[in-house]
Amino acid sequence: MVRQLVLVVILLLFAALTLSPTVAQDELVFGLILVGPKDDRGWSQAHYEGGQYIVDHVPGTRMLVYESLNEADNPDVTVVDVAADFVREGAQIIFTTSDAFEEATVPAAEAFPDVTFINISGDDVITGAAPVNLSNLMGQIEWAKLIAGCSAALTTETGSIGYLGPLINSETRRLAASAYLGARYCYEHYRQEDPADLIFTVIWINFWFNIPGVTLDPTEVVNTFYDDGADVVISGIDTSEAITVAGERAAQGEEVFAVPFNYVGACEIAPEICLGVPYFQWGPAYVDVIERIQAGIWSQEWEWVGPDWANINNPDTSSIGFIPGDGLSEAARFRLDDFIADLTAYATSPFIPNSIALWAGPLRKQDGTLIAQTGELVDTLDIWYLDQLLEGMIGLSS
Repeated sequence: MVRQLVLVVILLLFAALTLSPTVAQDELVFGLILVGPKDDRGWSQAHYEGGQYIVDHVPGTRMLVYESLNEADNPDVTVVDVAADFVREGAQIIFTTSDAFEEATVPAAEAFPDVTFINISGDDVITGAAPVNLSNLMGQIEWAKLIAGCSAALTTETGSIGYLGPLINSETRRLAASAYLGARYCYEHYRQEDPADLIFTVIWINFWFNIPGVTLDPTEVVNTFYDDGADVVISGIDTSEAITVAGERAAQGEEVFAVPFNYVGACEIAPEICLGVPYFQWGPAYVDVIERIQAGIWSQEWEWVGPDWANINNPDTSSIGFIPGDGLSEAARFRLDDFIADLTAYATSPFIPNSIALWAGPLRKQDGTLIAQTGELVDTLDIWYLDQLLEGMIGLSS
């Protein structure tokens, strides 16, 4: 009898040991490497909430997070270091959520070939630099930037708009240029003003957010815009200085407005002067990646995903959106809705080639180089690799 009990205990222990790894294997662990803090009310918070969206919508997932991987907050830590820690904790997928991580993601992916890496906003798949376990993902925020520029042009009374830029590269140039194209179009077609009279000035701070001693201070730059005559500032950086400063100056009686960036809730900082926010909603695209990996159908690709034009603000289907702000007048809101309807018609037309609205000739670079002849559309890849600002914009191209 005792021998039988011992045998039963042994069998139960064996079953427990063999079942435990199966339970562990059923858990899918993913990691997020953030360039800023997860509560920055901007780029990094949008990614963090995208990761939380995975946890909320895909059973059996667990998220690992490393915040503020940048030269100011963690100068001695690398993407490879963080990836190694994540892998030790069981990560099977790692999202490196900044173009600042693009170069470092390649050696990390090579070091951990059994882990899937998704770099946000890079192009290593296009250039051939990516190992097979690395993909690139980005949202076509250019559409929402067109809307942001339009909202600014519909509101400005001084005819001067400031654009608060981060560092200078192809991505930041095309986003600033998209805002300019939206502003120029709406200034002419809705305000009946000469677009040549619109002042659109870009100042770059030299990184995605303020690093004392390294970047220009974005608070000072925003104040400079307003002091020099701009009454609307469009943000292109990760954090909320533009709307914060605008809110403070409006509270002192100034007629100034702002368009923040990246995060769906950014207008909440100063809703009365917010014209709207172009934002990323990473949850749907992240879940799509996770589910393809789980199904065994994931393969390397370069993805540049656009909005869900049925409802650009649907949190379950659209990775790109624009929330109109309380700072828009009733007339401006009506015109902006009309502009968005036009963009929707353009984007969903089966007869229009691969391009983005308003990226059409006659269009020239800042130095006068022709990009597109009259009526000619600019291909999306040419937009992606924009190497100068556009003619009519004030600011540095490099």
